[in-house]
Amino acid sequence: MTVEKMYTSHLYETDFYAWTQEQVSLLKTQEWEQLDTVNLIEEIETLGRRERQELRNRLGVLLGHLLKWQFQPEKRSNSWLGTIREQRIQIKLLMQDSPSLKPYLDEVFFSVYELGLALAIRGTQLGEQVFPEICPYTLDQTLNPKFLPNSNQVYEQGE
Repeated sequence: MTVEKMYTSHLYETDFYAWTQEQVSLLKTQEWEQLDTVNLIEEIETLGRRERQELRNRLGVLLGHLLKWQFQPEKRSNSWLGTIREQRIQIKLLMQDSPSLKPYLDEVFFSVYELGLALAIRGTQLGEQVFPEICPYTLDQTLNPKFLPNSNQVYEQGE
């Protein structure tokens, strides 16, 4: 290992931002041998995992608020509506930025329901037995900006 490569690897541990800037510089100048490839590979893999985690979290929050909306209608609020709308928009933006996440969204939809269920139980103080074991909504309904479960209110995005 060269002295420069040892320095770059050490920089990863001591000043992450400086390390990223050094890696960018090395990539731009095509100094392949000086790249900290071990840590660079790890960081790129982490970025992909972060995108998937953000998608799961946003979908879980969305499902939780849809459940709260459906099973606690007397407490419906503009805040809940705002959260539902925001999560849908954020998921749509994630899909636009990373279209290859679409199959992952299909794959995790029903397992993420557990996150939404936990949020709804905590947020409503209703017992677990009140909520369905399996997600009562389809993915299309969940992401549809006009869908609200069991609602007499017509909800149009942009209102």
